[in-house]
Amino acid sequence: MKIVVTVQHAGHVHFFKHAIAELRRRGHEVRVFARDNEASIDLLECCDIEYEVLAGPSGSLLSLAKAQSVYEARLLRRAIDFEPDVMTAIGGVAVSHVAPLVGARSVVFYDTEHASLIRRLAFPFADTVCTPECFSDDIGPKQVRYPSYHELAYLHPNRFDPDESVLEDVGVDPDGDVVLVRLGDWSSSHDVGVSGIDDPATLVEEIEAEGAEVLLSTEGDLPEGLASHGFSLEPDRFHDLLAAVDLYVGEGGTTAAECAVLGTPAVYVSDLALGYLAELESTYGLVVNCDGEGRSADASEAARDILAAPDGVFERRRLTLLSEKVDATDVVLEQLVGDGSATPGGRESEGPPLRNVG
Repeated sequence: MKIVVTVQHAGHVHFFKHAIAELRRRGHEVRVFARDNEASIDLLECCDIEYEVLAGPSGSLLSLAKAQSVYEARLLRRAIDFEPDVMTAIGGVAVSHVAPLVGARSVVFYDTEHASLIRRLAFPFADTVCTPECFSDDIGPKQVRYPSYHELAYLHPNRFDPDESVLEDVGVDPDGDVVLVRLGDWSSSHDVGVSGIDDPATLVEEIEAEGAEVLLSTEGDLPEGLASHGFSLEPDRFHDLLAAVDLYVGEGGTTAAECAVLGTPAVYVSDLALGYLAELESTYGLVVNCDGEGRSADASEAARDILAAPDGVFERRRLTLLSEKVDATDVVLEQLVGDGSATPGGRESEGPPLRNVG
């Protein structure tokens, strides 16, 4: 089969990278097209994935619309030449528009309920919209729900074995409690009006008062007065760090979910609600969601409780999660080429662990 994969962000590269490798290993012809996002291009290079950049970066809604039109026009020309059988993406605005014009099937993956723009521009035109079972919105008969999370496409034990030496490499004592605090930049179009940690300096101070060492990561510059908490680490080792720290406190929902599936408890500080984080809290006890006006104070209290928890409790919760969820890369393979299905926990199945809704 001929397959087109498009990526716009680094997270998309992580989600598809193992599926791309497996599809090519099985003899399928895969073309990868990207937007000029520095992090995603660096990751494509790191993963040794052949790709073509179709459009430049965008810094505003106006430039985003312009870049999107260029991206779709160029994707259409490439697809006409390539004649793909199936096209796939996360979000999938361009894919859902181009695929019907070239006779291809479009498969879109998504896990974020509040992205109304994606819902209006992509979902009506896509053939299949794949969402985790915990996705709270009903998309209709084209929706396929699967028992997993995006993060289990690349952090499932089948796909990822963390390097335990990472804490020593960033200069912290692995025998003490280590907390990673991460701040976002809220620049994505679906993040407009969203708030997170009100006072990072106070939060760091309160965590340190519990005897923990704090590492601070940001999507921009470090806040004034907190530069000493910064660290240097290769981007492809960030997931090693998430597996190694004792606690994550931050504004990034994806990072919170990544920690959870790795067995690292996470405190998510944001007034942006996400279905997968709600499930990770209510069903598995691996995430604490803090929103509303008192979210920073709630996060500090949650951090104290987690650091005082008995050893091994969160790893046991992770094992429960893994027994009930599938490797999401298998879901991608099944939806694209009709194979790769598995049951929760990795056991072989006579049929797909997916269900259409509508």
